[in-house]
Formats: sequence, structure tokens, C-alpha cells
Amino acid sequence: MIYCQGPKCHQYRTKDRIRGPKGAKVYQTRRRSEFYYLGGNACSMNCQDDWFRKFGEQAVNHFGRIHEPKTLALDNAWYKDSTYHYNGGMGNGYYTYFFINDLLGERIPITQEQYQDENLVRP
Repeated sequence: MIYCQGPKCHQYRTKDRIRGPKGAKVYQTRRRSEFYYLGGNACSMNCQDDWFRKFGEQAVNHFGRIHEPKTLALDNAWYKDSTYHYNGGMGNGYYTYFFINDLLGERIPITQEQYQDENLVRP
């Protein structure tokens, strides 16, 4: 079991946070086997936001604040996309698949197998 890392988790007044015997009840940080926020470390978006407000600046400084813009060159700007073609409720709609490069204004049709191939990253 893991505890929510939200610094104010114990301050949110919900019934599932109440612990202790009658007459000595307290609000306690949530404990679960799995969480879905903050990479599995927070029980809710509130707790995730609380954590980031308290530790976000420190985390960005520790793991590397960028000081220059990152760029993506023309030859690395390709991405895969698909379009679903609805066939008016007939139940036989279909997908078309593409490599797209918005910087070059190009759109190249590909097969479903090529679309699903994670090793294929550019035409």
C-alpha cells in the first residue's frame, strides 16, 4: 500500500479519509495499492496540483530547466495519423493512415501495418 503524496491530502474532508476509533477520529492521507495521478503518486487532481504548487519549481530546477527553445528539424517532424471515414450508419466505416509533416506541408498515405509498426518513424 502506498500513501498519496499530496501535501494537503489529509486536509480534504471526505468520508474515506476518516480514521480512528469513536471519539478520536482524524482525517488521514489516503492509502491505496494504486493511484492514477502524478505518475501514480497522488489520489486526485487536487492532490497532484497541491504537490506541483509546493514542489514544482524545485523539481524543474533539479531535473533541468531549459534556457533555450527546443526545435524539431524538417526531417524529424514526421508523425503518423489516421482518419476515420464514417459510412452513414452502415457499419462499414474505414480508416486511412498517413505520415504527415506539417512543416513541409506533406501527407503520405501508408498501410495499417506501417501505421502500427512502432519502429517506422518516417517515410
